[in-house]
Amino acid sequence: MRKSFLTAFIFGLVVLNTYGWGLTGHRVVGEIASFHLSKKTAKSIQDILGPESLAMVANWMDEIKSDPSYNKLNSWHYLTVKTGQGYDPSIQEKSGDAFGKTKMIIAALKNGELDLEEKKAYLKMLVHLVGDLHQPLHVGTGKDRGGNDEKVTYFNENTNLHTVWDSKIIDGKNLSYTELAQHLNRRINKNLINQYQNAPMDRWLKEAVDLRPIIYDLPDNSRLFYSYGYKTYPIIEERLMAGGIRLAGILNEIFS
Repeated sequence: MRKSFLTAFIFGLVVLNTYGWGLTGHRVVGEIASFHLSKKTAKSIQDILGPESLAMVANWMDEIKSDPSYNKLNSWHYLTVKTGQGYDPSIQEKSGDAFGKTKMIIAALKNGELDLEEKKAYLKMLVHLVGDLHQPLHVGTGKDRGGNDEKVTYFNENTNLHTVWDSKIIDGKNLSYTELAQHLNRRINKNLINQYQNAPMDRWLKEAVDLRPIIYDLPDNSRLFYSYGYKTYPIIEERLMAGGIRLAGILNEIFS
């Protein structure tokens, strides 16, 4: 029994480190969005989620990976966009991708024909997937599983590039999700909101692709220390702000 528990626990850690922003990053996106909701939208979300907040449901799609009945959702966390190209549904996994499924979820929530449990599940998915689409390595090249196959060391710890971007750089700041969200929210103004929310979803993908030269600018020995985090952390902060602001815009459009 103990061995089975440890195996399941370790598998859970591997899964959580393979997809999406880490726990903190996803919660930051949800928390920032909550700061920019209309009163009507906030009330509608409360009616759906009850006592749960956007921040605290943001990691639900990662948590349910422990339940095999949700395996069909695994490919929803990412997509492939080749450099110099846009979204191509023909090269995505048959079970779906983050971009296509996000658009499907938005349409379903707008339609208004879902029951309460379906609304709750779709809302939780939406919070997570908007976050995923703003983690640049979830818009992958199709060659290295979004940086998972790019082996590196980070402060002498063996890991991969995807995990460094998901969580290690953020966690190295030793901030709670509320501290980081409040810190980033101080920079947000009306012009920035308009800039992010007026960009079509296709632009999100181009933004991710345009960041690849910086993300993959690795030393020959693949050993990452302070300089890599110093260079890339401002990008991570900007991506978290963009995700939160855009999530708020989508929610306001759906529920207001």
